[in-house]
Amino acid sequence: MAGMFDLTGRVALVTGGNGGIGFGMARGLAACGARIVIAGRSAEKNAAAAAELGGQTLALQAELTDPAVPAKLVEEVLAQAGRLDILVNNAGTNIRKAPHMVTDEEWMTVLDTNLTGVMRLTRAAYPALKASGHGRVINIGSMLSIFGVSFSPAYGASKGAVVQYTKSLAAAWSADGITANAILPGWIDTDLTRKARQDVPTLNDAVIARSPSKRWGDPKDFGGIAAFLASDEAAFITGTAIPVDGGFSIQG
Repeated sequence: MAGMFDLTGRVALVTGGNGGIGFGMARGLAACGARIVIAGRSAEKNAAAAAELGGQTLALQAELTDPAVPAKLVEEVLAQAGRLDILVNNAGTNIRKAPHMVTDEEWMTVLDTNLTGVMRLTRAAYPALKASGHGRVINIGSMLSIFGVSFSPAYGASKGAVVQYTKSLAAAWSADGITANAILPGWIDTDLTRKARQDVPTLNDAVIARSPSKRWGDPKDFGGIAAFLASDEAAFITGTAIPVDGGFSIQG
């Protein structure tokens, strides 16, 4: 039962919603009554996630680094679901290298996915979000929006920019009834961070030692914050960047 975060009748597009944090948010939104549209590169993973969510969930294959795809994706959502109220920009990638080792191609791969793709899709979604009367943009930043690590310069740069972009959206679109907020995940147990633990053998113990919660996060930890920010209860919250990290970022 949706309760005070009732999203019945609203449509949420979640990029990268077929796994990890994206699926955790999609599940939370669905539990509050939203109809979910999952967009991801893998048709197989999309279908599996849609089947698990059930209901009227739609699954659309999309490569958001293609400049033509975001507008087409929004058109498809409107054609199949009739409206778009909530946009969750979750799709992302990372290449772990020291700053002096990152190539131009690697830099652009990360920024095209994590930043430029977000801009293009959000821009394309604007008319539909405005028409909904209560549009919600939820962008996924990172704790690296706040501080740096030695092995993710492109990722950190892209996620820092996502927060600033979110603030611009909030300032520009409040008059249209659209809020824009960012969620900053900490160390969450996903496919991406499992790869990071392989690349950086000391990472697992270091994260647990520094985290007040003494654990890695779970994608399920993101269902509630996504549902809240998408709901009418968060109508007066915009331009924020909210860490969901078990307290990791408060440690000096």
